[in-house]
Amino acid sequence: MRIVLQRVTHASVKVDNLTVGKVDEGFLILLGIEAEDNKDDIIWLVNKCINMRIFSDQDGKMNNSIKDINGSFLVVSQFTLHASTKKGNRPSFIKAARPDHAIPMYEEFCEILHKTSNLKVDRGIFGADMKVELVNDGPVTIIIDSKDRK
Repeated sequence: MRIVLQRVTHASVKVDNLTVGKVDEGFLILLGIEAEDNKDDIIWLVNKCINMRIFSDQDGKMNNSIKDINGSFLVVSQFTLHASTKKGNRPSFIKAARPDHAIPMYEEFCEILHKTSNLKVDRGIFGADMKVELVNDGPVTIIIDSKDRK
């Protein structure tokens, strides 16, 4: 399971020109799921997201977590995070999980994130053609992969 975690002052996602999710200060999480991902990957990543100290404290230092600032999450599924670009110029998405595995994992990630953090969690629509807008604060963008824990 791989995420791109972006600290935002605002983010939203639209489907067919209709806003389906939005947050103010918090995280935009782009979530990519592989076939072998499981609940352990979800729990590990959720804890990373909740405890990542990349929000400014009163001294302007990145020392606060999203819980410290009472922020929000916007989670958008993105199978392209598992693109293989080793051969040629057309990416292969063979490592990305199929919808029958990815959809329940995406839903469970969002539910566990909400229950564990007790913060607002908005979502995109899995598999939809989504338009994501954001104001990346900093900019701060961090890539985290649950298979790379060492």
